[in-house]
Amino acid sequence: MKVFTVWLGTLFVGAGFLAAQPAEPADNSSAPVWSATAAARYLDARQTWWQGWDRAKKDHDTTCISCHTVLPYALGRPALRRALGETGKSPAEQTMLASVEKRVRLWDEVETFYKDATSGAGKTAEARATEAIFNALILARYDSAAGSAMSETTRKAFGAAWALQNQTGDKAGSWTWINFHNGPWESDESQYWGATLAAYAVGLTPEDYRKQAEVQTGMEKLRNYLKREYAAQPLINKVAALWATARVGGVLTEKDKADLVNAVAAKQQKDGGLSLTDLGSWKRQDGTALETRADGYATGLTALAFRESGAAGSGFPLSRALGWLAANQVTTDQGSEGGLWPGWSINKQRDPKSDIGKFMNDAATAYAVLALEKQK
Repeated sequence: MKVFTVWLGTLFVGAGFLAAQPAEPADNSSAPVWSATAAARYLDARQTWWQGWDRAKKDHDTTCISCHTVLPYALGRPALRRALGETGKSPAEQTMLASVEKRVRLWDEVETFYKDATSGAGKTAEARATEAIFNALILARYDSAAGSAMSETTRKAFGAAWALQNQTGDKAGSWTWINFHNGPWESDESQYWGATLAAYAVGLTPEDYRKQAEVQTGMEKLRNYLKREYAAQPLINKVAALWATARVGGVLTEKDKADLVNAVAAKQQKDGGLSLTDLGSWKRQDGTALETRADGYATGLTALAFRESGAAGSGFPLSRALGWLAANQVTTDQGSEGGLWPGWSINKQRDPKSDIGKFMNDAATAYAVLALEKQK
């Protein structure tokens, strides 16, 4: 089994963190380890389950792109390729990517994941715009991970996304977003999160694409939206904006970054982890108490954002967050559950053994992998 050892303080020379971190310890034998093999096994198994779940199946033999399972998988799974010595995509990846590409090719024919008639007024438009961003981001991620030129399917996905960008009103520059009042990805604050994903997606594209006049126009509107709405966002969205800034720039000021470092550092728990509960104002729909333990999603996304942006400096103990991630992967001796990082719903008390109860684990695991493994 292949494992990775995280030597705290020695990571990220290329990202500009060397000066802020202590030297590599002489003895690495006691450093926390995490298993790329186990992480891949968990992510692939969950993706395979999702692909076979009746509720995830859509028209034209395609599958819904979920915020909690499919999108994180598409972002995180390629990061394990080098560590595992893989020369190609796993079977679960191939199936996922084929579905995304098919929906992009048949964009004018496929039904939306949700519709007004069955899910409520406005859901058709919300689902279409949300999927457009997901499609563009996933395809750009795979183009970038492979080091290949921007494919025609990816260009089409971005074309569909730009066509749905809001042009007027107080949400100009963003995209209409799916809202089922389920945080953190399908609720009132999620439109901003979706806009950060759009910015990050553009940041993954080749320079010649980003220089196109229509792309620059769209990005100007998107940057203006992200800057205009930044102050009102929960901390988790501000972290997402920092992550986007790592790719596109021009969103956060140096003061914004310094203030975010201080705010997030104040929420870091003694063991180095962060809890999603502390990075927003949430209330569960069923009235149960929110989980306050550190989780892989909040810790992973935060470490990833600070690592890629170079904004940590001496104000945010990045090495401690990475240490928490390295030490808190569920071990492989726990059977089929091995390989994941824990996450908990901020909407309801979920049975952690149920498939729905694992949704937050899916996201937590993918973002933990992204934070720990060098981004391609």
